[in-house]
Amino acid sequence: MSFGIVLTIKANMGSAPWDVLHIGLYRQFGLTIGTWSIIVGIVVLTVSSLLAKKWPKIGAFLNMLLVGIFIDMYMLIPSLQTPHTFFGKLSMLLVGIIITGYGMGFYISADMGAGPRDSLMLALMEKTGWKVQHIRIVMEVFVLLIGWMLGGPVSLGTLIFSVTIGSVFGVALPHCKKMTKRMMTIQMETNGLSR
Repeated sequence: MSFGIVLTIKANMGSAPWDVLHIGLYRQFGLTIGTWSIIVGIVVLTVSSLLAKKWPKIGAFLNMLLVGIFIDMYMLIPSLQTPHTFFGKLSMLLVGIIITGYGMGFYISADMGAGPRDSLMLALMEKTGWKVQHIRIVMEVFVLLIGWMLGGPVSLGTLIFSVTIGSVFGVALPHCKKMTKRMMTIQMETNGLSR
């Protein structure tokens, strides 16, 4: 998932709403984009835990920490540069969206807890009674506006990401669930045979 996020950032066509926020914070206050992803994740996870009045699962913490760390690692790859042509940038953005969608599918199919942003969405849905899509839109627009005011990159890629990620995730999740189930079956069979 982190690699997909980095591809969308490196495409330099505008980023996903939460990444617009992380990049805006990075531009204003320093640190790294991955570090801001972790800091924002801690704040969001704390708020969602207070709203839901329960501790998040371990997967939420792992998601928050590892996504930020891997964003920073992938950002340092010297050969991962912004393409010079519009078609190259668009291709990098679309590949990034697909990888991000499948990354989301894998971590959710593991069923070890939703990430910070998804945890907040679920907590707000429970508190307000609003539909998930309405909560998600409000959250995305809110962080996008703050990120934009902080100088985060909002452009055509932001719109493309926002319009396509739901559909990509919708296709990816069933595939990821099947693969996760298959891996778990193989692991159980291997453990049974090794005894």
